[in-house]
Amino acid sequence: MCETHDSRPPIEPRPSGIASSGDIRLNGSDGNRPRAYFARAAAPRGIGVIVIPARLGLLPFYEQLTDRLAEAGIDAIALDLYGRTADDDLRDDGFDFEAHYRAVTAVEARPEVDSDVKAAIDFLESDAGGAVDVVFTLGFCFGGSVSWWQSAVEPRLSGSIGLYGAPKYVADLVPDMEAPLLMLVAGADTFVSEGEMRDFQVALAQSGVPFEVKTYPGAPHSFFDRRYREHSDAARDAWDQILRFISRHSSDRAPVSE
Repeated sequence: MCETHDSRPPIEPRPSGIASSGDIRLNGSDGNRPRAYFARAAAPRGIGVIVIPARLGLLPFYEQLTDRLAEAGIDAIALDLYGRTADDDLRDDGFDFEAHYRAVTAVEARPEVDSDVKAAIDFLESDAGGAVDVVFTLGFCFGGSVSWWQSAVEPRLSGSIGLYGAPKYVADLVPDMEAPLLMLVAGADTFVSEGEMRDFQVALAQSGVPFEVKTYPGAPHSFFDRRYREHSDAARDAWDQILRFISRHSSDRAPVSE
């Protein structure tokens, strides 16, 4: 299962690193105004990250992860992809996510998803969002797939990061990918097979797409969660991999670190 209402990021908070945070509405080019959670870094580096949730939607896990990114000097925004089909903004235990998940994962919904991601980038590039000039996507499960496919459709990205993403959602887009990918793979993932990931990497290599991959043997799907204490080392390393990837692809800025 993906992150739940009980999930929490496996990084200790440093609240003094946040200048401001809260819910906002974005202005999509297609008229949609998706809800998002934004955290502004107290010591910004001109780097922005868009956090893309898994199937349960914009849970506290992703809002808190957005805070952790801001504490590392990164202006960040967590995006709600269900705003077009859900009647309200509640994503509590009673939220029936399955119908919304099916709608957003349909191939015909890709332009709408891309429009929402574009709106998040527009916000991060604005003065209100930090006026960043380097942007990354960071997604989980289906959100990880969305993050990867942005490499093919969003030229402003400096990198696309995904944890336990599914290649089936992005395989047809590989020939158009440009931004480098970081793939953090759960070695014991029951939703994505080792063969799928291997074939995906072969396709990326054949198309000349720059990518990095780190597999965590024995780690389950959604291991990047404080609940999985037995996989805390893997979670910590995944966080380090994320920050190092961002640093490597952020031009001449000082390295990002927790």
